[in-house]
Amino acid sequence: MKKFLFAAAFGMAFGAAQAADIVDTAKSAGTFNTLVTAVQAAGLVDTLKGPGPFTVFAPTDEAFAKIPKAKLDALLKDKAALAKVLTYHVVPGKVMAADVKPGAVKTVEGANLTVTAKAGKVMVDKANVVKTDIAADNGVIHVIDTVVMPK
Repeated sequence: MKKFLFAAAFGMAFGAAQAADIVDTAKSAGTFNTLVTAVQAAGLVDTLKGPGPFTVFAPTDEAFAKIPKAKLDALLKDKAALAKVLTYHVVPGKVMAADVKPGAVKTVEGANLTVTAKAGKVMVDKANVVKTDIAADNGVIHVIDTVVMPK
């Protein structure tokens, strides 16, 4: 009985110490429900659970709410267009806030995001970065307040 209790306690402690991937980290945050739904609809869950590393500029639920409902609903039903928009928010590699430099950054989608920094504020295209360096075991999430669209 003691062996079982020790093993169970050790297993729980060990499991708790493991970091989560980008998708699970976004799910547990509770502010990226629309993003997680969109990632699922676009068939990108396995990709973002993969080894990466990835840097994700993650729009919050409030950011998605800025998109007119009819346009968002249409986007969620168009898998190819949705995948294009979502992969535009992803940069290969793990780029922490301290390593971000202004300029063009190539996305997984293929186009460039424009990163600017003025007076201590960092922007990605027209989105403000509102929180940085949310670590995941396969990358990092930086929170943005607007959904950015590829050109």
